[in-house]
Amino acid sequence: MINAMARPNGYRCLAVKTQGEAMARPASSRSADIHAAALELFTRLGYEATTMADIGAAVGIRGPSLYKHVASKQDLLAQIMISTMERLLAAHRAAVATTDDPTERLRRATEAHVRYHARHRLEAFVGNREIRCLVEPHRGRVLALRAEYEAGFRELIRTGIGAGYFHVASARLASYAVLDLGMGVAVWFRDDGELAEDEVVWQYSEFALRIVGAQPAG
Repeated sequence: MINAMARPNGYRCLAVKTQGEAMARPASSRSADIHAAALELFTRLGYEATTMADIGAAVGIRGPSLYKHVASKQDLLAQIMISTMERLLAAHRAAVATTDDPTERLRRATEAHVRYHARHRLEAFVGNREIRCLVEPHRGRVLALRAEYEAGFRELIRTGIGAGYFHVASARLASYAVLDLGMGVAVWFRDDGELAEDEVVWQYSEFALRIVGAQPAG
Protein backbone atom coordinates (compact mmCIF):
# COMPACT_ATOMS: atom_id res chain seq x y z
CA MET A 1 0.00 0.00 0.00
CA ILE A 2 2.44 2.61 -1.20
CA ASN A 3 0.76 4.31 -4.13
CA ALA A 4 -2.51 6.22 -4.06
CA MET A 5 -5.38 5.19 -6.33
CA ALA A 6 -6.92 7.80 -8.57
CA ARG A 7 -9.79 9.72 -7.00
CA PRO A 8 -13.21 9.99 -8.64
CA ASN A 9 -13.85 13.28 -10.44
CA GLY A 10 -15.01 15.94 -8.03
CA TYR A 11 -13.81 14.03 -4.99
CA ARG A 12 -12.19 16.24 -2.38
CA CYS A 13 -10.99 15.78 1.14
CA LEU A 14 -12.03 18.20 3.86
CA ALA A 15 -10.26 16.66 6.83
CA VAL A 16 -9.83 19.00 9.78
CA LYS A 17 -6.74 18.81 11.94
CA THR A 18 -7.49 17.17 15.29
CA GLN A 19 -5.75 17.22 18.63
CA GLY A 20 -5.27 14.35 21.04
CA GLU A 21 -7.70 11.95 19.43
CA ALA A 22 -7.86 8.51 21.00
CA MET A 23 -6.21 5.77 18.96
CA ALA A 24 -7.48 2.67 20.76
CA ARG A 25 -8.23 -0.24 18.44
CA PRO A 26 -11.74 -1.68 18.39
CA ALA A 27 -11.96 -3.66 21.63
CA SER A 28 -15.61 -4.60 21.91
CA SER A 29 -18.06 -6.26 19.57
CA ARG A 30 -19.84 -2.92 19.14
CA SER A 31 -16.58 -1.15 18.34
CA ALA A 32 -15.73 -3.84 15.80
CA ASP A 33 -19.13 -3.33 14.16
CA ILE A 34 -18.49 0.41 13.95
CA HIS A 35 -15.06 -0.22 12.45
CA ALA A 36 -16.54 -2.56 9.81
CA ALA A 37 -19.35 -0.13 8.97
CA ALA A 38 -16.90 2.76 8.56
CA LEU A 39 -14.70 0.65 6.29
CA GLU A 40 -17.64 -0.24 4.05
CA LEU A 41 -18.92 3.34 3.89
CA PHE A 42 -15.48 4.84 3.26
CA THR A 43 -15.11 2.37 0.38
CA ARG A 44 -18.52 3.02 -1.12
CA LEU A 45 -19.01 6.74 -0.47
CA GLY A 46 -15.51 8.05 0.25
CA TYR A 47 -14.24 9.42 3.54
CA GLU A 48 -15.35 13.01 3.00
CA ALA A 49 -18.89 12.08 1.93
CA THR A 50 -19.42 9.71 4.87
CA THR A 51 -20.84 11.24 8.06
CA MET A 52 -20.77 9.97 11.61
CA ALA A 53 -24.56 9.81 11.33
CA ASP A 54 -24.16 7.40 8.39
CA ILE A 55 -21.85 5.20 10.44
CA GLY A 56 -24.18 5.29 13.44
CA ALA A 57 -27.18 4.39 11.29
CA ALA A 58 -25.32 1.42 9.83
CA VAL A 59 -24.85 -0.09 13.30
CA GLY A 60 -28.07 1.14 14.88
CA ILE A 61 -26.55 3.80 17.14
CA ARG A 62 -27.93 7.32 17.27
CA GLY A 63 -26.26 10.64 18.00
CA PRO A 64 -23.95 11.06 20.99
CA SER A 65 -24.01 7.35 21.87
CA LEU A 66 -21.65 6.69 18.95
CA TYR A 67 -18.95 8.78 20.59
CA LYS A 68 -18.85 6.40 23.55
CA HIS A 69 -17.13 3.96 21.20
CA VAL A 70 -15.06 6.17 18.88
CA ALA A 71 -13.60 9.66 19.16
CA SER A 72 -14.21 10.83 15.59
CA LYS A 73 -14.44 9.89 11.93
CA GLN A 74 -10.76 10.77 11.58
CA ASP A 75 -9.96 8.33 14.37
CA LEU A 76 -11.81 5.57 12.54
CA LEU A 77 -9.87 6.23 9.33
CA ALA A 78 -6.59 6.16 11.24
CA GLN A 79 -7.55 2.89 12.95
CA ILE A 80 -8.25 1.28 9.58
CA MET A 81 -4.94 2.36 8.06
CA ILE A 82 -2.75 1.70 11.08
CA SER A 83 -4.23 -1.74 11.77
CA THR A 84 -3.76 -2.63 8.09
CA MET A 85 -0.08 -1.75 8.15
CA GLU A 86 0.51 -3.45 11.50
CA ARG A 87 -1.04 -6.65 10.19
CA LEU A 88 1.03 -6.51 7.01
CA LEU A 89 4.20 -6.03 9.03
CA ALA A 90 3.33 -8.91 11.35
CA ALA A 91 2.60 -11.20 8.38
CA HIS A 92 5.89 -10.19 6.75
CA ARG A 93 7.94 -10.91 9.88
CA ALA A 94 6.28 -14.29 10.35
CA ALA A 95 6.87 -15.22 6.71
CA VAL A 96 10.61 -14.48 6.66
CA ALA A 97 11.34 -15.89 10.11
CA THR A 98 11.06 -19.49 8.96
CA THR A 99 14.06 -19.64 6.59
CA ASP A 100 17.44 -18.04 5.92
CA ASP A 101 17.42 -18.71 2.18
CA PRO A 102 17.13 -15.34 0.34
CA THR A 103 15.04 -16.72 -2.51
CA GLU A 104 12.63 -18.51 -0.22
CA ARG A 105 12.36 -15.51 2.11
CA LEU A 106 11.34 -13.23 -0.76
CA ARG A 107 8.91 -15.84 -2.03
CA ARG A 108 7.25 -16.22 1.36
CA ALA A 109 7.13 -12.47 2.00
CA THR A 110 5.50 -11.95 -1.40
CA GLU A 111 3.00 -14.71 -0.74
CA ALA A 112 1.99 -13.10 2.57
CA HIS A 113 1.72 -9.71 0.89
CA VAL A 114 -0.44 -10.95 -1.98
CA ARG A 115 -2.62 -13.12 0.25
CA TYR A 116 -3.38 -10.21 2.57
CA HIS A 117 -4.45 -8.00 -0.33
CA ALA A 118 -6.61 -10.76 -1.80
CA ARG A 119 -8.42 -11.16 1.53
CA HIS A 120 -8.61 -7.51 2.62
CA ARG A 121 -9.58 -5.62 -0.51
CA LEU A 122 -11.60 -2.91 1.24
CA GLU A 123 -8.76 -2.06 3.60
CA ALA A 124 -6.37 -1.81 0.65
CA PHE A 125 -8.76 0.40 -1.31
CA VAL A 126 -9.40 2.80 1.57
CA GLY A 127 -5.74 2.85 2.56
CA ASN A 128 -4.70 3.92 -0.92
CA ARG A 129 -7.52 6.34 -1.73
CA GLU A 130 -7.90 8.14 1.59
CA ILE A 131 -4.29 8.66 2.71
CA ARG A 132 -4.55 12.38 1.91
CA CYS A 133 -7.43 12.71 4.33
CA LEU A 134 -5.30 11.69 7.30
CA VAL A 135 -4.05 14.52 9.52
CA GLU A 136 -1.14 14.60 11.92
CA PRO A 137 -0.08 12.74 13.93
CA HIS A 138 -1.95 9.92 12.18
CA ARG A 139 -0.57 10.65 8.71
CA GLY A 140 3.02 10.58 9.92
CA ARG A 141 2.49 7.30 11.74
CA VAL A 142 0.94 5.59 8.73
CA LEU A 143 3.67 6.84 6.40
CA ALA A 144 6.33 5.59 8.83
CA LEU A 145 4.71 2.14 8.91
CA ARG A 146 4.55 2.08 5.11
CA ALA A 147 8.20 3.03 4.87
CA GLU A 148 9.12 0.28 7.34
CA TYR A 149 7.17 -2.26 5.30
CA GLU A 150 8.81 -1.28 2.01
CA ALA A 151 12.23 -1.29 3.69
CA GLY A 152 11.66 -4.90 4.73
CA PHE A 153 11.26 -5.98 1.12
CA ARG A 154 14.17 -3.83 0.02
CA GLU A 155 16.45 -5.43 2.62
CA LEU A 156 15.43 -8.92 1.48
CA ILE A 157 16.37 -7.99 -2.07
CA ARG A 158 19.64 -6.33 -1.05
CA THR A 159 20.62 -9.41 0.90
CA GLY A 160 19.84 -11.61 -2.08
CA ILE A 161 21.92 -9.38 -4.35
CA GLY A 162 24.84 -9.45 -1.94
CA ALA A 163 24.70 -13.24 -1.71
CA GLY A 164 24.57 -13.58 -5.49
CA TYR A 165 21.03 -14.93 -5.59
CA PHE A 166 19.40 -11.90 -7.22
CA HIS A 167 20.51 -9.83 -10.18
CA VAL A 168 18.75 -6.46 -10.35
CA ALA A 169 20.12 -2.94 -10.65
CA SER A 170 17.97 -1.24 -8.00
CA ALA A 171 16.74 -2.96 -4.85
CA ARG A 172 14.45 -0.01 -4.15
CA LEU A 173 12.72 -0.11 -7.54
CA ALA A 174 12.45 -3.89 -7.34
CA SER A 175 10.79 -3.63 -3.92
CA TYR A 176 8.28 -1.12 -5.31
CA ALA A 177 7.48 -3.47 -8.18
CA VAL A 178 6.91 -6.43 -5.85
CA LEU A 179 4.68 -4.35 -3.59
CA ASP A 180 2.65 -3.22 -6.60
CA LEU A 181 1.90 -6.86 -7.38
CA GLY A 182 -0.05 -7.30 -4.17
CA MET A 183 -1.80 -3.95 -4.34
CA GLY A 184 -3.01 -4.74 -7.83
CA VAL A 185 -4.55 -8.00 -6.63
CA ALA A 186 -6.79 -6.02 -4.26
CA VAL A 187 -8.32 -4.27 -7.28
CA TRP A 188 -9.32 -7.25 -9.38
CA PHE A 189 -9.33 -10.41 -7.25
CA ARG A 190 -12.68 -11.99 -6.37
CA ASP A 191 -13.30 -15.08 -4.24
CA ASP A 192 -15.59 -16.54 -6.91
CA GLY A 193 -13.34 -15.58 -9.80
CA GLU A 194 -11.57 -17.78 -12.33
CA LEU A 195 -8.39 -18.14 -10.27
CA ALA A 196 -8.22 -19.47 -6.72
CA GLU A 197 -6.37 -17.50 -4.07
CA ASP A 198 -3.58 -20.09 -3.80
CA GLU A 199 -3.02 -20.03 -7.56
CA VAL A 200 -2.66 -16.26 -7.56
CA VAL A 201 -0.39 -16.26 -4.52
CA TRP A 202 1.94 -18.85 -6.03
CA GLN A 203 2.09 -17.25 -9.48
CA TYR A 204 2.74 -13.79 -8.07
CA SER A 205 5.61 -15.12 -5.97
CA GLU A 206 7.09 -16.45 -9.21
CA PHE A 207 6.67 -13.00 -10.75
CA ALA A 208 8.51 -11.46 -7.79
CA LEU A 209 11.46 -13.78 -8.24
CA ARG A 210 11.66 -12.90 -11.93
CA ILE A 211 11.63 -9.20 -11.06
CA VAL A 212 14.79 -9.61 -8.98
CA GLY A 213 16.46 -11.91 -11.50
CA ALA A 214 16.26 -15.09 -9.44
CA GLN A 215 15.75 -18.51 -10.95
CA PRO A 216 12.15 -19.54 -10.08
CA ALA A 217 11.38 -23.12 -9.16
CA GLY A 218 10.46 -25.36 -12.04
